[in-house]
Amino acid sequence: MPGRGARRSNGTRAVIALACGLVVGTAAPAVAATHSGTRSGSHSGGGSGGRSATPTGNDISYPQCGGSFPSGPAFGIVGVNDGLANNLNPCLGPSVTYPSYAHSELYWAASVPTGVTAQPKASLYVNTADPGNLYNGTPIADWPTSGGNATYGTCTTTTVTTKTGTASVGQNSTACAWQYGDNKGAQDATWLSSAAGAIDLQSPPTHVSGAVSNYPWWLDVETANSWQTGTTGQAMNIADLQGMIAGLVGAGATTFGVYSTSSQWTSITGGGAPGSLAGLPDWVPGAKTLSGAQSNCKLPSFTAGKVTITQFSGRIDSDYACS
Repeated sequence: MPGRGARRSNGTRAVIALACGLVVGTAAPAVAATHSGTRSGSHSGGGSGGRSATPTGNDISYPQCGGSFPSGPAFGIVGVNDGLANNLNPCLGPSVTYPSYAHSELYWAASVPTGVTAQPKASLYVNTADPGNLYNGTPIADWPTSGGNATYGTCTTTTVTTKTGTASVGQNSTACAWQYGDNKGAQDATWLSSAAGAIDLQSPPTHVSGAVSNYPWWLDVETANSWQTGTTGQAMNIADLQGMIAGLVGAGATTFGVYSTSSQWTSITGGGAPGSLAGLPDWVPGAKTLSGAQSNCKLPSFTAGKVTITQFSGRIDSDYACS
């Protein structure tokens, strides 16, 4: 996964996406810093300062909180969540635990990368999942009981048997799955705005854009998270991912892509990429070296789009811009 580190797993586990025709370099500048903060970090996945000889960047998230961030990557991708779709990365912006803008991964991505590739200096990724209405006999607290859209209809309730008796919950339906994704996408957009606002309030002033439209958004789609199974479940999973895009679009996002592998994508969605998932650019993990990442640029796209970024592992994951 991006921002490698220890995983956590539970029923609400959720793991991000870039719009087709990914010309992310057109995004507006994400930062206009008025002072030079301390930028710690010794990992040089994108080159140690200056301009990178190869178009490599880094992705970081909650596992890197409190540690040193990469110095001088060509581009940076930051996780909005802490590995669960309904939880916030505690160092996306300043927080009680990480109070300074220097601890903020959003600030790092907006200010440190060199921007020497077609990729934007700063992108975001979000965790996705489709836990359904129950997990191990316990209702999922944030599974919707209403909502839906014109494609999938209305999310309604049903009665289920839980560990402690019966309960009224939202149905395990494509309509409720779409609404779950829509809710998570909207929540992620709110968290971005809050993180940027917290950075802006620090002294001396430092402006990092909180505009959702200023960042490409990657959907992290991996089997380690909670997903529905079988043909019916895969239809729910597709609706969930489409809902997440809708939630981000509603907040102003315009550029999306998918972090996954062909096998994981097929397991979760059944293969293919209907509707708003069709033709999205791919960010593909799995390589152990830069040369392996470069080779993976030639892999076929699981979304019928184009492999745009490939990841290779290290102390902090590095990423190669295919184009």
